[in-house]
Amino acid sequence: MELRHLRYFIAVAETGSMTVAAEQRLHTAQPSLSRQIRDLEAELGVTLLIRGARGVELTPAGKVFLDHARMVFLQVEAAAEAARRAAEPPKTSFTIGFLSGYEMDWLPPVMSILRDELPDIEVVITSQESPNLAAALVRGKIDVAFLRPEKQAAGLVYRLLRKDPLIVVMPADHRLATQDSVSPEEIVGETLIGVPAWNAPQLRAVTDRYAAQTGIDLTPDHEALNLSMAFSLIVSTGGVGLLPLYARNLLPKSVVSRPIRGAPPMIDLVLGYNEANTSPLLKFLLSKVEDLKFRVSALQSN
Repeated sequence: MELRHLRYFIAVAETGSMTVAAEQRLHTAQPSLSRQIRDLEAELGVTLLIRGARGVELTPAGKVFLDHARMVFLQVEAAAEAARRAAEPPKTSFTIGFLSGYEMDWLPPVMSILRDELPDIEVVITSQESPNLAAALVRGKIDVAFLRPEKQAAGLVYRLLRKDPLIVVMPADHRLATQDSVSPEEIVGETLIGVPAWNAPQLRAVTDRYAAQTGIDLTPDHEALNLSMAFSLIVSTGGVGLLPLYARNLLPKSVVSRPIRGAPPMIDLVLGYNEANTSPLLKFLLSKVEDLKFRVSALQSN
């Protein structure tokens, strides 16, 4: 078994499609990908994937293998990154990751805290989707991240920063835009823009739980990989989306948002880090978490 077998299997499992995995994630030919998966199943002696007209689904054995494959793959990459860092001359740098869009609220206070107390450090900023941030923390590529509490990332510790409500996002000329708020029942029958579970598992899980609580079908008609794509789909289809509150900071003029009437679904924003990271800069920032939360709250209330 080779690492590429794990990488190929993970890509197929997360996308649910041989075609999507081959073209968008792996940039390889689909017949070659199918052959690699068959070779992996033959070596293991079990069926990992069931191929059907609607895509690819994991077998019970595949679900168990996926968890272990992810961990092995991340650990190998973490080992490689640790070796590269050990070979480099020491430098005072600190890498912070942000779930794309949260920089607007959290980056200025973070920079203020770090620059006021530690003016000589090099701060590196990166913006990614939450699962990618968690993977980067496991690999040691970043020191701390503002993300969702990703459950599949071993060795990470999370500190809750706040809980954000989901809001309804729609075209500016949508019929529901004339209202101050939107009830969940009013979403029924609308074209729904959602997110794929492999790309935003926590947001999808929150939406699915809300659907179960309200008895409303919130299965997406279209899935968006990021906020920009979500806004484009909302405008082009005339549909609606359920997105975290911070999305309001990035709305184009053609899109508006409204709160959900009643008790809205809530999603956690956390500060995540690898428990094996001994950086004194990380320790310093963690000691300032309450100060950081206060500064953000004060900025938003002004």
